[in-house]
Formats: sequence, C-alpha cells, structure tokens
Amino acid sequence: MFMLKYPNLFSPIKVAGQVFKNRIFAAPTGWIDLDKDGMYPPDAALYYARKAMGGAASVTLGECGVDGELGVGYGYAVRLDNHYSGMPYSFHGITRVVEEVTRYGAICAAELEHAGMYANRWKDPPGVAYGPVDCVDIDGRNILQMPEDLIERTIQKYADAAAFVKQCGVGMIFVHAGHGWLLHQFMSPSLNTRNDKWGGPDIENRSRLAVAVLDAIRKAVGPAIPIEVRISGSEGYEGGYDIEEGIKFAKQLDGHADIIHVSAGSHEVEEVFTLTHPSLFREDGCNVHLAAEIKKHVKSHVATVGALSDPELMEDIIASRKADIVELARALFADPDLPAKIRSGRQGEVNRCMRCLACFSNLVNTGRFRCAINPETGREAEVRSALPPRVKKKVLVAGGGVAGMQAAITCARNGHQVVLCEKKVRLGGVLNCEENVPFKRLLKNYLNYQAETVAREGVEIRLGTTVTPGLVKEIAPDAVISAVGAAFTVPDIKGIDGANVFSAEDAYIYPEKVGGRVIILGAGLVGMELAIYLSILGRKATIVEMLDKVNDGGNYQHMKAVWVELNKYGVELKLSAKAVEIDGGGVLCETAEGVRRYDSDTVIYAVGQKPLSEEAFSVSQCAPEFYPVGDCVRPENIMNATSMAYMVARSIGKI
Repeated sequence: MFMLKYPNLFSPIKVAGQVFKNRIFAAPTGWIDLDKDGMYPPDAALYYARKAMGGAASVTLGECGVDGELGVGYGYAVRLDNHYSGMPYSFHGITRVVEEVTRYGAICAAELEHAGMYANRWKDPPGVAYGPVDCVDIDGRNILQMPEDLIERTIQKYADAAAFVKQCGVGMIFVHAGHGWLLHQFMSPSLNTRNDKWGGPDIENRSRLAVAVLDAIRKAVGPAIPIEVRISGSEGYEGGYDIEEGIKFAKQLDGHADIIHVSAGSHEVEEVFTLTHPSLFREDGCNVHLAAEIKKHVKSHVATVGALSDPELMEDIIASRKADIVELARALFADPDLPAKIRSGRQGEVNRCMRCLACFSNLVNTGRFRCAINPETGREAEVRSALPPRVKKKVLVAGGGVAGMQAAITCARNGHQVVLCEKKVRLGGVLNCEENVPFKRLLKNYLNYQAETVAREGVEIRLGTTVTPGLVKEIAPDAVISAVGAAFTVPDIKGIDGANVFSAEDAYIYPEKVGGRVIILGAGLVGMELAIYLSILGRKATIVEMLDKVNDGGNYQHMKAVWVELNKYGVELKLSAKAVEIDGGGVLCETAEGVRRYDSDTVIYAVGQKPLSEEAFSVSQCAPEFYPVGDCVRPENIMNATSMAYMVARSIGKI
C-alpha cells in the first residue's frame, strides 16, 4: 500500500474560496521577454504551465505592473492598464497563461506590483517617480513625494488591476509589499518620514497604504478570491527594520489578506540582494525563522520562501507549523517536477537548485530565464513541440564532466544507444575538485545526481578510459560527442614552477599544502571563490589581478554574494597588478606605482582555462558525425556547457 512520505506537505489547504491541492506554491517569477506593449507571448504560457504540470498547487505570474505610467520598474513589463478600446492589451496573453496553468489543476495567481521610487529609471532620460517622501536616489534622480490624490489613484490602480486579472481567470491575487517596492517603501521607517496619516513613526500610518490597497482589492474581487501579500519580515541591512518591526507590519495586515507571504531584504540594496534571493553561501531555508515568528502573531495563513528545495525541511516547516505554505522559485527552475517526484517517493530523482544565481543574471543579460543545471528552463515551448529522432543511433560521448553527462542523458532519453567514456575513475570532471568546499555542497549534489541519472538512463559507462581513434573504431558509433573539457592555464611568469606554487585545482584538492599567507593570481570567480574557501580554513588570502576589474563570468548576481563573503573574511584585492616574478617569499607585480612585492607562503594561479581542443578533435574524423561541446569549445560556465550539450544531443537523429 502506498504511503505518503510527506503527508503534511501534500495536505490540501483551503484559503478563502479556493482549495489548493498541496502546500507547495510556485513563487512569482517575471517573464520579461515581452513586446513593447507588455504582452505575454505564447512561450510565457508554457513557461508558467510547466510548473503546474510538475505538481505545484499554485503558480504566480510575476511583476504585473498596476500603473504603466508611474509604477513600472522595467522597460519590458506586463502592464495591466494599457487600454485600447476599453480592454488592456495584456488580456489575451494573460488568459492564455491562465488556461495553460489551470489545465493541470493548479491555481493561477498574478503578482500586482508598483515600483514607486524605482519606477521609470529604465527610460532615457529617466522618467518621473514618486515615493513616500522627496529624496534623491542612488542615480542622482529627484524622487517626488507622492501626494494625497496620487495615493488615492494608486489604490484604485491596484483595485482595477485585481478586477482585470480576475476577469482573465486568475484565481488568486498576489500583492507585492516587500523587497523595496512601493508598499514596502511606505512601510519602511527609514524611507517613509512623512508627517501625515500615510507615514512617520506610527506603524499604523506606515501600513495604511498597504491596508487600503488590500481592502480595495477585496472590494473589487469579492470574498471568494484569495489575497496573498508578500512582505519583508526583516530588511536585513544596517539602518533597516528587523523582525520586531516586521511582526508589527504583519499584524496590521492580518485579516486584510488571506496569506501573509514572508520574505526578507530588498533587491534594491545590494548588500542584502542574496538575502532576498539566498545565495549558495546561505543555509537552506535561511528566512524560515522570519515566517515562524510572524505566524505566532497573526491569524492569516503564512507562507515562507527562500532557499527551499529539501523535502525533509519543507515537510518539517508545515508539520511544526512554522508556516502553512512553502513557496519555491529557483527550485522549480532546476526541477519543475519536484512536487510530483517527492509526492510519488522519488525524492532521490530531484535535481536540486545550486543557488548559483545564473538564472537571474541571464534574465537581466538576455531577457530570458535559463538554468545552469536544467537546460529546458526558458525553452519550454521548444521542448513541448520537439519531434522525436527520426533515426535511433549509437552515440559515443568522450568526457564525463557536466557537458558529457548532460549529453549522455539527453541522448539516452531520446532513445539512442549511448557509451560514455571518462579518462578518470569517476564522473564529474574538473568540478570534483570542489567537493569538500562547504558552500559548494549543492554543486556536489548536482554532480552526484547527474552521475546517478546517467546510470539510471541505461548509459554504458566506461571509467578510466580515454577516447582514442582506436577506441572509436572498436565501438563504431554513428556519432561522437567530444566533451573533454579544458585545463587550467599556466601563466608565463618566472618562478611559476616553484614548490610553493599551485594551480587552483590542486589547491582545492590539497588545501592542507597551502600556507598561511596566500596570493591568488586571477580575480575571476574561480580565484575569488577559492579565496573564500581558504579564508574559511583560516588562511589569509590576497587576490592579485592584472586588469582593473574583476571578471564575474557573466554571473553578476552571484558576484554580489561573492563580494559579501570577500568583505566578511577580509580578503584583499589588488587590481591593475601584473605578476612578473614568483619566488619562495611572494610575488613581484608591476603596478601604476611601480614594482610592488606582495609577501606570501603560497602562490596559486587561477588565470583561466585552455580548451583541450587538440584532444577533442583527435577523433573528429573517426565517425560519420562529430560534435564538440562544453569547455573544449569555449570555457565559460556550467550553464553554457549543459545548454550546448543538451541542444547538440537533441539534434542527433533528426537530420
């Protein structure tokens, strides 16, 4: 007889007039690949629907602007008031999304948002913006105090937006009153110093706008539609409010909203961005304690969010009444089937989010969500419409790193016969060197998950095996995918072969050989993360970089988290310093002030990687088809490697 392992997590919950099938909600994530009128394309519907198909009880459409003139924080944003002939342009797009989400039994919600003082900064020149008081923002823009008539207009904008999305079929209204947006700005004692009924030291005054918005929405949508409000339980930065103030705010909202969704911080304050969106340096469920404290003081249902993907933790949160609902965002990028898998007892098959923040960085850089470890995220429409291979083939994959494993898995799932050869004695590639790094435990989970999936998909695995022309001839594949990776570049510096000099890979594997004072050459993510790791182990690390800036590898959101850790451990950074000689006592560098010496016991180089292209192409003429993928083509990051491997593997047998 089947027994649910997580009965509390999968118990239904009734909120207002809606019954949700479980306690796992897909938290709002915005889709910004829109047209100039803020309309959802068909791709967006499939992006949101994929989470519903995977078992989430509710899926929230993110960042729906209630005021297209004065409240939009981004150039490409859904606008709920862009009317033409009496109907907003966004009507058809939203109804399409709602239809796709609800067909899987999930409730579709819409996040109503107003950027307040952060509105219109994307315009050239920046447009007018209103906040609680007159002030100057970080870009030097004059922010105007929102007058009484505009406050009343804004309240009505929320109500109109709620009525509109209800007309589109949305089953729950989600109001964003945290993370630095307008309603949070009015609540924040450091931002709202008004001396009227809308602000000042009185928490009731600072909460008045949020309460008025919730009440206006309730009047507009009626009693049967649940209203969820997100707040920051604590701002988390110096000068910001703490959980005691968060409790007071929640008590003001109690009863005006059906669900109080407790997050933290502000994405407009860089130092706590990775509290709002927890980084890999933070523990699982790092913000749950805020929801648990607030739940003690309110009657409304309470939701928690942030760094949640462990089913044991999520079950405990519900069972111990720390919260009534758990909300997942990035966890459902990494594996949208997480709810369905853990409900059916397949928790070992969940691809758990690494919290690397590549998804958000790619969203800002390209306008699309991509996931480092799930290449299907953001490509849902393409995946759904993909035709199966016309011909099933025998495929040899050379290399068992992240690209090789992804290629093997994808080929096997497409019905091909796959042989995966790895020259080392285990799968995982060069990233195995970081397996003992405490803040990379989720990377270790991913590598183990991929290795287990390779085996589960029936791939023939040959470890300790280098792919040579002779081996290709023996196996006789129809196609070879070469994913042999890259090697750490050894810089041409006098003394680089000294006994006190290591590569970053060796330093990760043998940290006990690293002395107390360390110079790391190279301010890329590899070097900076290594500096943090060695600092945790008690070393004094200094990073030396020949350029005048660091290299975030395209993941600038993760870099925010790295900066926090570098400052925490006192890691020194020397920019515009070119290493010219290494000796037993340190490094000589050319700087703008002349030649400088930096003393150290150990020198570690992390100056980039060189593609193993010669090894990769040594078998390029040994099979009818040949595909190089991953770092042997262009060393970049995990997302690039897995995406390339996935797309190449999917193409095999179709042409």
